[in-house]
Amino acid sequence: MQGLPRAVRRLPPVLIVLAWLAVGGALGPYAGKLSQVSTNDQAAFLPQSAESTRALEEQKKFQQTETFPAIVVWTADRGRATEAQRKQAVAALTSLNGTPGVVGEAGDGSVLTSSDGRALAGVVQLEPGLGDELPPTVERITRAAERVEGMTARVGGPAAIQAGFAEAFAGIDGVLLGVAVGAVLLILLLVYRSLLLPFVIILGAVSALALAGAIAYALADRDVVRVDGQVQGILFILVIGAATDYALLLSARFREELADRTAHRDRVAAAAAALRRSWAPIVASAATVALGLLALLLSDLTNNRALGPVGAIGIGCALLSALTFLPGALALLGRAAYWPSKPKPGGRNAFWRKVAAVVDRAPRRVWLGTALLLAALAAFAPTLVVRSTPLTETFVDDTSAVAAQRALAEHFPAGFGNPAVVIADADRADAVIAAAQRTPGVAAVTPLTRPGPPGPSGTGEPLVVDGRVRIDVTLRDEADSAAAERTVRLLRQRLHAVPGADALVGGYTAQRYDTQVTADRDRRVIIPVVLAIVTVILIALLRSLPIPLLLVATVVLNFLATLGVAALVFAHLLGLDGTEPALVLYGFVFLVALGVDYNIFLMSRVREETAAHGTRQGVRRGLTTTGGVITSAGVVLAATFTALVVIPLTFMAQIAFIVAFGVLLDTLVVRSLLVPALVGDLGRRAWWPSRLWRRADRSPPGAHLAGAQLAGSKPVAHHAKPHRGLLRATGAHAKVHGGDAHEVGRHRRR
Repeated sequence: MQGLPRAVRRLPPVLIVLAWLAVGGALGPYAGKLSQVSTNDQAAFLPQSAESTRALEEQKKFQQTETFPAIVVWTADRGRATEAQRKQAVAALTSLNGTPGVVGEAGDGSVLTSSDGRALAGVVQLEPGLGDELPPTVERITRAAERVEGMTARVGGPAAIQAGFAEAFAGIDGVLLGVAVGAVLLILLLVYRSLLLPFVIILGAVSALALAGAIAYALADRDVVRVDGQVQGILFILVIGAATDYALLLSARFREELADRTAHRDRVAAAAAALRRSWAPIVASAATVALGLLALLLSDLTNNRALGPVGAIGIGCALLSALTFLPGALALLGRAAYWPSKPKPGGRNAFWRKVAAVVDRAPRRVWLGTALLLAALAAFAPTLVVRSTPLTETFVDDTSAVAAQRALAEHFPAGFGNPAVVIADADRADAVIAAAQRTPGVAAVTPLTRPGPPGPSGTGEPLVVDGRVRIDVTLRDEADSAAAERTVRLLRQRLHAVPGADALVGGYTAQRYDTQVTADRDRRVIIPVVLAIVTVILIALLRSLPIPLLLVATVVLNFLATLGVAALVFAHLLGLDGTEPALVLYGFVFLVALGVDYNIFLMSRVREETAAHGTRQGVRRGLTTTGGVITSAGVVLAATFTALVVIPLTFMAQIAFIVAFGVLLDTLVVRSLLVPALVGDLGRRAWWPSRLWRRADRSPPGAHLAGAQLAGSKPVAHHAKPHRGLLRATGAHAKVHGGDAHEVGRHRRR
């Protein structure tokens, strides 16, 4: 290749770059179209084997037309609601009869007055699956309800909540991408002080996102996976962040190759050498994240299972771009990529030389101190409250649905309009109704009746379908509250005890409870699988046992420390009562997989340097050469996840905080101090049972000169007798009584 004409050698990079530009141009629009095949209907992601899911399937038999309720609440501006106001409310609801999206007919009895007389409430039944038409339909209901004079109207219930989710995710493709790309670009410009390289990296990341978005669109359009706004947002962030991280590692190695004056390589050869020396850790890093995400396929929640393959596809596209587009672009640009700066031997490593020297002087003190700090933060992790977030905390901003829920809780049984749904055998209906009425927390029990005049008892005859009846149980507490979930659990216990009833309890509250139970099960199953995947990849890459186990232990400690900080921030600074059950699992997968990423980058370089200079010098050189680029990668990834706060949902803000803070903690503390100090303290034993463990851990002749230069000291004459202090300052190794200088130093300290 080196002997070929320059034009021939540059042809492959030109073709690769042009191919990626074509991919970005042709497939880019699909990332924006992903919302068209997304669903934000929370019922679509229910646990597949849960009781609430089975109840929902039977519930459909009782509805000739499946409906989606919107609850309208009017509160009197002054005093009690008048009969005239109630009639105006009835007129407002009847005006909606027959309008697009509304099913059923509202009549005179469609509006109820609260027991305190200060509020009115009615239910408007909507068609399910309205999609993009749901928000304007809810807005039309709101405008109609506002016609009642002297009363404040609010629209809540499942339909309004779903409309809130749709509005929260509306347009996130453009806004989220713009914020993430802008943050990354700004950081790269500030850190690298290069005008061209940041734009090249961003172009590669956006091209990878175009490819990932097109694949995800095709899968969702064919119902292979279900994608919601949450999965879509995380996909954008993952691809941009991962592609940038991989690009930073490769471009830093390319800078080293250009600055290596002994190699005399041209730009194409330098790009090839950088790729040859970087591909293994980059692939290992991508495999860790992708396989960790694929472990989510073991989840019983559909949105978790969707995030697994969609996220893995995004990581794969980021990897492909980093290993093809970027080397091609760097091969064409050469030193111009770093303009106006110039690649120099050693780069700007002065700070990391000092950090490496501190770690080298007292590795045991460093790792004990950082481990104790992380353990202290992790002690607060058990205080993190994990339960389904109440509606009042779901949205960052106060919405009409939240205000309507508050009004319902104040003036009506808080579960009004959103009952627990019981399906039971018809011949045991009376026993089931009696058991439900005796259950604490139940406000009313109403069987679904068939159309027609009431029977002798004053109520309609129960509607029987396939020998089963439906009974609606109104709860005293808000349907999304912990108290309501306790009522549902107790209701299930009592109804399951009714002989021959074969009762199922479903509805909104039961679905939330089942989701939380399933999320708890997912954590118990998926977390060990992710840890096993990460450990196997690390063993295969580093070919040792102690270091992979140490790395896994450190990222788990970092995860627990992050949860501890999150518990303090969420409860005491933000005033939140809980976190969604999926938050802990998502945080674990992202932090463990991404945290191992940076340790892979570090330890693969340490292993390379150890093979030539011994463990002690390997740690110093590895930390010095990778410190800047890995820190930059961590800051970039934290910034991209922080962009999730543009989505006005509390869950997205929480996952943004956990991942961003955890990545920074891992980058600045775990990877910079804890891991190198642990490996330095272990010495060559860290590499057991590889060849690095079996060989004598000493530097080759003259290595103390390189060590001195690496540490920023002045070189000494080659014939000078190495002083004990010099050995300690430079990290050079000397053979003393058959052992290495590091072991001797430890013996002397003891």
